[in-house]
Amino acid sequence: MPYTLEPDQGFDLDIESTEYLKDHVHGPDRWVLNFGPQHPATHTTLRLVLELDGERVARCTPHIGYLHSGFEKLAEHHDYNQYVCTASRMDYISPIVNDIVWHQACERLFGIDITPRCKVLRTIMAEFGRIQNHLLCVGAAALDLGAFTGFLYGFNEREHIYDLVEYISGQRFHPDWTRVGGVWRDIPDDEVFIRMSKKLIHERLPRAVKDLETLLNRNRIFVDRLKGVGEISHEEAVAWSLSGPCARASGVRRDVRKDQPYLCYKDNWDGEGAEAVRFSVPVSTDCDCFSRYLVRVEEIKQSISIIDQLIDSIPSGPVNIQTDAKATVPPTGDVYGSIEGVIQLFELKMHNRGWDTPVGEVYDCCETANGEFGFYIVSDGDRCAWRASVRPPSFINYQVFPKLVEGHQIADVPAIIGSLNIIAAELDR
Repeated sequence: MPYTLEPDQGFDLDIESTEYLKDHVHGPDRWVLNFGPQHPATHTTLRLVLELDGERVARCTPHIGYLHSGFEKLAEHHDYNQYVCTASRMDYISPIVNDIVWHQACERLFGIDITPRCKVLRTIMAEFGRIQNHLLCVGAAALDLGAFTGFLYGFNEREHIYDLVEYISGQRFHPDWTRVGGVWRDIPDDEVFIRMSKKLIHERLPRAVKDLETLLNRNRIFVDRLKGVGEISHEEAVAWSLSGPCARASGVRRDVRKDQPYLCYKDNWDGEGAEAVRFSVPVSTDCDCFSRYLVRVEEIKQSISIIDQLIDSIPSGPVNIQTDAKATVPPTGDVYGSIEGVIQLFELKMHNRGWDTPVGEVYDCCETANGEFGFYIVSDGDRCAWRASVRPPSFINYQVFPKLVEGHQIADVPAIIGSLNIIAAELDR
């Protein structure tokens, strides 16, 4: 329950002291309210201290640091393959995308260009991860506003994407699929993978998107709760360094896949003149929560189109590249057929040696569901990074939340949180 602060009266609000409240709560009509972390809309990991003027938010102070994950420090103790298990736990809504981002940065450090087959597979799974993330974001945003059916429409299809992730990696939730120079194993059967993917992009996902649009796009309650709420202009979005749907819903036409293309998003990705995949970058200029919802739904459609362009043209050949640096796991035939292959596998997996790591520093990034996700790696030549720092989009996007919520009613807070899609594990690193 909220409390009023009478003259010369104070109360403790978790870490807030009486002096803090006296300094920051002005007048008898101002209340201080804890919103989360127990509130369902904050998903048990976000805490907002709201200063209220009646039902309206006069000031918001977000608090982070409830997970204490130490993601960046762990990079100094795990080698370039082991750390993928940590990276996948940052954006745990689409963890396979984190794997791709981390090892793309590692491959830039090693100077490795992965095989065409690996590029196609990574691109397909990156887009499935984007769909996976957007489905939960849209579904949970609808759930927070009372549209439980919308949550089911999105969540049901996520389970089928998990089936595909499990098929290629052996794990559903944290696949830890990529490795330096490739992936931990090739897909078991191309035909099965293609059949599962086509069923998703041709049948299940289009139907789910149509159901969501039918339920929400013209739903009076949903639209009224989002339109004109949480507005941020184009200039402000640029000034706050927003990326992803949060920026594109404010007219910022930036997408790493277009501006710094990688994998199959760039021309000649196979070294033989292959054209980049074709897709549009959805942009809105309404700048509110409803625009962020619409941008995400359109991005799902674009991701389906990208997968459809690639699924029938997966190249044959090896999925892992073999280099003089011996940074990748050797093929099974070499392990069982040569002493060199056995030694290379032993040094990489059992003895933690075999890395011929360059000394230097790199930054690389990908366009994930929430925006620009990048890693900055400093190497001193050891098997582990000397220092690694991550640019998580949720952390950057979350900083604008106090501005978005000021002047709105308490009931608007869940709508704004849902439109930003804050992943708590990206906040405390």
